[in-house]
Amino acid sequence: MTGTARGGRGGGAGMEDKGEAAELGFLGLDRMRLLLPLPLPEKLSARTPRALLRSYYINWSWRWVRDRWPWLLPLWLLLWVAISFRILWFMSNQAVDKRRELLASMCDERARMLQDQFNVSMNHLQALAILVSTFHHSKTPSAIDQTTFARYAERTAFERPLTSGVAYAVRVTHAEREQFERQQGWSIKKMYSSKKQAGDAEVREPAEEYAPVIFAQNAYKHVISFDMLSGNEDRENVLRARESGKGVLTAPFKLLNNRLGVILTYTVYKTELPPNARPQERIQTAIGYLGGIFDIEALVDKLLHQLAGKQSIMVNVYDTTNERPISMYGSNDTGSGMYYKSTLNFGDPSRKHEMHCRFIQKPPWPWLAITSSFGTLVIALLIGHIVHATVTRIAKVEDDYQKMTELKKRAEDADVAKSQFLATVSHEIRTPMNGVLGMLQMLMDTDLDTTQQDYVRTAQASGKALVSLINEVLDQAKIESGKLELETVPFDLRTVCDDILSLFCGKAQQKGLELAVYVSDQVPETLIGDPGRIRQIITNLVGNSIKFTERGHIYLTVHVIEEVMPSLDVETGTQCANTLSGYPVVNRKCSWENFRHFNRELNSCEMPFAPGASDTVSLIISVEDTGVGIPFEAQSRVFTPFMQVGPSIARIHGGTGIGLSISKCLVGLMKGEIGFASKPQVGSTFTFTAVLTRARSSGNENKPSEFKEVSALVFDHRPVRAKVTKYHLQRLGVETELTTDLDQYIFSKVNCGLRVAKLVLIDKETWLKESHSMPMLVSKLRNKDQPNSPKLFLLENPKSSVRNSSHISREFHLNVIMKPLRASMLQVSLQRALGGIDKVNCRNGVVGNLTLGSLLHKKKILVIDDNIVNLKVAAGALKKYGAEVTCADSGKKAITLLKPPHSFDACFMDIQMPEMDG
Repeated sequence: MTGTARGGRGGGAGMEDKGEAAELGFLGLDRMRLLLPLPLPEKLSARTPRALLRSYYINWSWRWVRDRWPWLLPLWLLLWVAISFRILWFMSNQAVDKRRELLASMCDERARMLQDQFNVSMNHLQALAILVSTFHHSKTPSAIDQTTFARYAERTAFERPLTSGVAYAVRVTHAEREQFERQQGWSIKKMYSSKKQAGDAEVREPAEEYAPVIFAQNAYKHVISFDMLSGNEDRENVLRARESGKGVLTAPFKLLNNRLGVILTYTVYKTELPPNARPQERIQTAIGYLGGIFDIEALVDKLLHQLAGKQSIMVNVYDTTNERPISMYGSNDTGSGMYYKSTLNFGDPSRKHEMHCRFIQKPPWPWLAITSSFGTLVIALLIGHIVHATVTRIAKVEDDYQKMTELKKRAEDADVAKSQFLATVSHEIRTPMNGVLGMLQMLMDTDLDTTQQDYVRTAQASGKALVSLINEVLDQAKIESGKLELETVPFDLRTVCDDILSLFCGKAQQKGLELAVYVSDQVPETLIGDPGRIRQIITNLVGNSIKFTERGHIYLTVHVIEEVMPSLDVETGTQCANTLSGYPVVNRKCSWENFRHFNRELNSCEMPFAPGASDTVSLIISVEDTGVGIPFEAQSRVFTPFMQVGPSIARIHGGTGIGLSISKCLVGLMKGEIGFASKPQVGSTFTFTAVLTRARSSGNENKPSEFKEVSALVFDHRPVRAKVTKYHLQRLGVETELTTDLDQYIFSKVNCGLRVAKLVLIDKETWLKESHSMPMLVSKLRNKDQPNSPKLFLLENPKSSVRNSSHISREFHLNVIMKPLRASMLQVSLQRALGGIDKVNCRNGVVGNLTLGSLLHKKKILVIDDNIVNLKVAAGALKKYGAEVTCADSGKKAITLLKPPHSFDACFMDIQMPEMDG
């Protein structure tokens, strides 16, 4: 129905103590459709065609890779194996090329050094030839003989390091032979004789000319008198040297030391010839021949000895003039490894020489190439493994995502089905339950004996608990599905708090607990928000406090957050003397110290309760009790759904364990936070914040005008309790003073000639504490000399003895006001004491049923519901208040009855009805 009462959704605790003010919540008129709305499809964000094309291309590429990955992976491996072998081959060839370049460099270096040293020796031989021409042929008599030549050759041997010996042969014609032999004292001999001894050499047979050796180094003086033209090869070399005018080399031959060597022959001329002289001119001018013997093996050995510090290589020197090379140095084992060939130029263009070089050691393994190729292959394999793992993982995630999407859809469908099921079942359960509760309420209005009334109350309390449990289950289902929404309607928070105190008044009096509420003056009179959900949160917290408290008090306070910010403390009352009942409590500050709003390090823009907006009001609401507290090990799971402190809690106190979890979610919807502080055997304090909107209305428009000229005095030795009493009196417009010493107050007023307050409210506990002086103080207050003596009120605690209170009130003629204090009850009590309401119609501060019975007198009301029981309950409840009720069981009948003109003042209709709903 549109006339539902949200007060029935309070969290379950204490619902059985709700009085007649909540009676309409169980009239059967709240048969509302509670189906949760289906989820709307998500809006797709607008994308440009380029972005869509890019997204499509990426998805297509990924699908292409994923589908072909089983054969792309082997292809990848084969590709990188080939690349690795290519790297190995390339780097190995680079290593071979570097080794070849090194060999070439070393071989060229040795060939160059050999040529340089050979050229030095050739230059010195040429200089020696000029010396012989100058001092032998140009001097008469000759200035050189054998001894001089041999001594000179020995002393200048260091200038010719490659020559092992030198000799000089003179040119003699056949006509000059006889005279020449006579001058020399020996005969010209043949160069190559069949005799072994040189002294027995054969005399040279007659020839056109001769070239006998006349000077020789001591090591080779045995060749003196030998004709250089007597041998075929020697003759050829001499003739070529005479025609060319250059040094001429012989073919390699064995020297006396069994080493291979060559002879370099130079021609000595009478006069200096021009470079372009003709061969015939050179032949005619030639007068002798100088020969130098070169030990090639010794030369190369010496060269290699000089370069011994470098990497050793094998060197071979060859005479390649003929088709078949002649080895001049080195072994004949050429091997099969890498070698390099360098050309040698010894100054004789008719003869060719080469140097062949190779490394002695075998080439090392190309470890750099091996490690590089292997490392590349390993990296490629790792990359392939990573890509394979990534592709596999992404594919698995996609598969899991598809499964999760399907499961999510099924879960959402199941959630919708569950919500529909809960809504339908709860509706079908609450419909007869509302009828049961309504009929029980109507039954209680009849004449019943004590036993029957007890049975009816028990059944009514059980029904209310069941309805409360159904509401909690529905709220939990809405919260889980994220479909719980808040209303935004104007409401008075002070009235809501008074209603909650009325709800738990009976149970608090049964347990002897003091129940009080205080709302700060800074809280606006009218706020905009969801009063039903705020009522539900506070009801749950207060109900839990009453459930777990056996002595002391429950204290509900409401402040604006800006009040708390300066000191982070609002009368926490940690001292026993500064609490509502005198029992110790936990520090209230600890319940909110972890809230983000109180973290000074946060910027104001990050605060959820930034006070910058003038229409926004941030409230902080606390519920303080002196109960058993929460064990430290169980405090972490207080807000967990269906979790309780211990297994014995459900057996002792009952409950489902979802009230606090629902409260936490509701606080979150209000952009607030919830926390608590608790100490075992001391008590607990639960605090939550909520952001509401300030309503644009006057704050004093609802205050009664009849108490504007009334002043009151509150005598209470507990400041917190006195503050609560002052709060309620000020709500009625009563000017209130507080005192802890009544005698001093009376003395100061009398001496100053001032009037004593018209109303004096004394707390029962303070009366008992000051019982020895109270009779005298009462007599002073009721001084006969002063007209209009004040009215005295005794504020009765729930734990006080009723008999003792009645005795005091009769003896001293006091008006008794029972706690907890509420504005409506206090207003009635004051009006009764001041003579504003007939005492016959008032019972214990509550307006009688005769007054309420005329609220709907002669009002015509139409009730539409398809449930006959609900119709009876609604009609009975409305008739009790004097209304004239007309019933209809369908929407069509209601439309017929409501066609203008009609005489109905109000219409209550069910939302869910067949044919035509509300």
